Amino acid sequence: MEILATRVAPEWVDYNGHMNDAEYARVFSLAVEALMEHIGLDAEGRARHGYTLYTLETHLCYRREAHEGEPLSVALTLLDRDAKRLHVFFALNDAEGNLLATSEQMLMGMNQESGRPDAFPAPVAEAITALPQAETGAWPELAGRTIAIRR
Repeated sequence: MEILATRVAPEWVDYNGHMNDAEYARVFSLAVEALMEHIGLDAEGRARHGYTLYTLETHLCYRREAHEGEPLSVALTLLDRDAKRLHVFFALNDAEGNLLATSEQMLMGMNQESGRPDAFPAPVAEAITALPQAETGAWPELAGRTIAIRR
């Protein structure tokens, strides 16, 4: 499902004339915020539940360049979940549907009062069940990658 639509901001463009590598991470961070809004953890939901998400790990793969003003969309696939974690996969595409980058992330639900991991509040857990989840063995091709020099 498309979770975010945006454009390459002028300040995201570096001396090479394309979107700086750090700005891809920014776009994926914005996608996490959009996911949080989608599942009821917007500002009001965070205050009501005393709950938020933290990013534990991220793996970003760059595939193509993006340029100033270019429309971008981020699609979400839920790879796995348990009572307090989400394993998500984001795909960043241009207006023609070309894959620009991916970000695989592990997100942890956090009780804001205790500062400790905690199970998703019931309404949030219910919203998570409606997210598009990849079938076991049918993950996106770039999910589950490791970094290594192949020999």
